[in-house]
Amino acid sequence: MVRRIRVLLLTALALVAGAVMTSPPAFAVIGGSKSTYGPWAVRMLVDGKPACTGTAVSRQWILTASHCFYEQARPVADKRISFRVGHLDMRKGKTVRPIPRKRVGSAHADMMLIKVAPMNVRTARLSKVGVHRGQAVRVYGWGATCTTDESACQSPVLKQSDLKVVRPNDPRCAGLTAPGGPDFCMKKVSGIPAGGDSGGPVMTVGPRGTEKLIGVFNGSDREKGAEAGEVSQQLSWIRSVIRR
Repeated sequence: MVRRIRVLLLTALALVAGAVMTSPPAFAVIGGSKSTYGPWAVRMLVDGKPACTGTAVSRQWILTASHCFYEQARPVADKRISFRVGHLDMRKGKTVRPIPRKRVGSAHADMMLIKVAPMNVRTARLSKVGVHRGQAVRVYGWGATCTTDESACQSPVLKQSDLKVVRPNDPRCAGLTAPGGPDFCMKKVSGIPAGGDSGGPVMTVGPRGTEKLIGVFNGSDREKGAEAGEVSQQLSWIRSVIRR
């Protein structure tokens, strides 16, 4: 059985900022490629160090994974968090910070919405329909590009991996997803997301400007399979929060 390996914030918090910023991006994700597009992608930092990835879903709201906001089961304070937005190279992006006490976690999925200062970026379109078996999807993030020391191979530039949706009871999903749950399972096609990609956008594949946010990445086995929370199942919650 493939044991679920959630991409924990603890790994990200152990990163040494200097090593992250000077490490060559190599092949993005683990075996993926550099992205040339992704205006809605957001890099989350904790204490100035790369931690997770997220998606701008409105001018002031970022959607990412709930587990990115906990360190040893305790909440990470708002004042320690910042985001880099507006550029594929996180070193060139603009910094925005959370508005205190304005983050809301889903009661049913590994998803968190956090309100920030206004962002001048293109926001992601939310998918209204669920995923289906065989669907091609693309995961974006600034996370690890290796399977050894993930803290030493975080990418400073946005990268992507192509995957395909499989049925929840597929043997490759054992320990990752369960039928009827909030997550869907994907198999590797080209690259696999890893540490630092948590919370990153899982998008439909199509011409620029037509892609939609279909999932929020939250874990992988670093080899063949990955999981993500399904946006369509949380759509009412997302919309209710960002209207605040």
